[in-house]
Amino acid sequence: MGRATQEARQAETSKPVQIMGRLGMSGYGVVHLVVAWLAVQVAFGGGGEADQKGAVSAIAAQPFGEVLLWILALALIGFGVWQLLAAVSGYQWMSDEKRRLRRRLGVAGRGVVVLGLAAYAIKLTVSGGGSSGNSSEQDATAKLLGLPAGVALVVAVAVVIVIAAGAIGYRGASRKFLEDLELSKLPPKTAHIVELLGIVGYLAKGVAYGVIGVLTAVAAITADPSKTGGLDKALHTMAGQPFGVVLLVAVALGFAAFGAYCFGDARCRRM
Repeated sequence: MGRATQEARQAETSKPVQIMGRLGMSGYGVVHLVVAWLAVQVAFGGGGEADQKGAVSAIAAQPFGEVLLWILALALIGFGVWQLLAAVSGYQWMSDEKRRLRRRLGVAGRGVVVLGLAAYAIKLTVSGGGSSGNSSEQDATAKLLGLPAGVALVVAVAVVIVIAAGAIGYRGASRKFLEDLELSKLPPKTAHIVELLGIVGYLAKGVAYGVIGVLTAVAAITADPSKTGGLDKALHTMAGQPFGVVLLVAVALGFAAFGAYCFGDARCRRM
């Protein structure tokens, strides 16, 4: 292990980083619980942006919202840094180097997403506004479509999203997420509940992000950036389908399950 990796490992396993990381993962769980509530509102014709940015905005609208946002932002920063440190030096307990690399790449991606969400929360407290997930996706798609071979590039992005969605769903169905946990730290009944929440939560996220991939592919085929979008667009698309309300409520319950799972994960994540 190189010097830089050793230092990252020491930082990752230090008590302050552990505390901030685990608190931050709980904050990440809160975000998913709010997304679940927003998704239920969409199912029954309510407004609001039903994605992680929308969840942050919803928190900002509460009494003492600015204080809550700063607390959430700091927690998410701790979680994001914890994940990036794990990407550099974590999962030493895995003997298979290829599996270790895949897990490190996965947590690196999560770390970047979480830090982006923290930045959005800080932006809301400073400027009071930010772009929606849908508009960001549509702007990025429009730029790609404007490039040579733009359609092929957007299709490639769609394929990557669908593959990632499949991996998320498979992680839940196969219980692979349990490899990262030390369930022995929890009472047996609680450990069983955390396992069930993880299965349902990962499957629901896989379905939702699979829809995002399909929407991105449709945008490429039609050369229409407005067809694409983020999680909010995907959930609204589900709501418009036959039995859409039932489907969306099921996905919302899945997101709520993942949010609750994050609290168990924060308690017993293996380092």
